Amino acid sequence: MKQCHTSDDGAATCQRSLDPSDSPGHLTINQLLLESRTGLERVHASDLEREMTAGALVVDTRPVDQRDRDGDLPGAVVIDRNVLEWRLDPSSPHRLPIADDPARRIVVVCNEGYSSSLAAHTLQRLGLIRATDLIGGFQAWAALRKQSD
Repeated sequence: MKQCHTSDDGAATCQRSLDPSDSPGHLTINQLLLESRTGLERVHASDLEREMTAGALVVDTRPVDQRDRDGDLPGAVVIDRNVLEWRLDPSSPHRLPIADDPARRIVVVCNEGYSSSLAAHTLQRLGLIRATDLIGGFQAWAALRKQSD
């Protein structure tokens, strides 16, 4: 949004606001995250194994350095975040063979459950209507596993 001021001599000067909330159609990341999560039936770490047993495709989007540091998520398919949509969209010529059913439950897992919400929302927009994510991400799953050991 522009803010304009008129000086004493009648000259107008305008300055564009740097606050994104002043611009129509622009969201903050927190607003976008909230909007993305509205349509998700998010999964709790304690329910992840049940989801996998029921046939959900669990997708680990964490970068390799996080996987090296914290370990793998057993049973998950690793797909880099930057190619996620191409690998899972059933209409994509670059999709993985396991991504052939738009009605399949997909649980996206990132490190802490933020970027996975955005990714799951994007997958839903591509027609993968049962896409969702893991609340708290890999860290929540790892903490739960540590408690049970």
